[in-house]
Amino acid sequence: MSRLGSIVRDGDIVSGALLAALGTYIISKASTWDYMTTNGPGPGFFPLWYGICIVVLSLGLVGCALFRGVGEAHEPIDWRGVGRAIVTWLAFVVATAFMPYLGFVIAFTLLCFCLIHVVFRQSLLRAIVASVAITAVFKLIFVVLLQLDLPIGALGI
Repeated sequence: MSRLGSIVRDGDIVSGALLAALGTYIISKASTWDYMTTNGPGPGFFPLWYGICIVVLSLGLVGCALFRGVGEAHEPIDWRGVGRAIVTWLAFVVATAFMPYLGFVIAFTLLCFCLIHVVFRQSLLRAIVASVAITAVFKLIFVVLLQLDLPIGALGI
């Protein structure tokens, strides 16, 4: 296999490059927002630094992968782990997409349930109890203590 083929097949290099692109996009968007306002940090403050961190760390990942040598013997791919990672990302995407319709409480509870029951393979009862408890704590922190509004769905929850 050619060196370029080895680089393309190395997960650290590919994921690092994709994360660097994502970080660059975040920086480009955040730089158009106010960095500081009269009340303190503006809406661009956190995303800008988040994007910078993503770029720096992802380039570090690529650099480490290149330094260790592309194509060196790796452990075999854990396909179950890959599947669980994909399920996790899909759960986040679905929860985010349906949050405006279901509201935070239902969408976040379903997200937690999916992660606990499907990804971490806990019992149905444990997943239900933990999902409801985690959602209640989040609602307590954000709505009661921080007095922030969370998305409310069609059911008014």
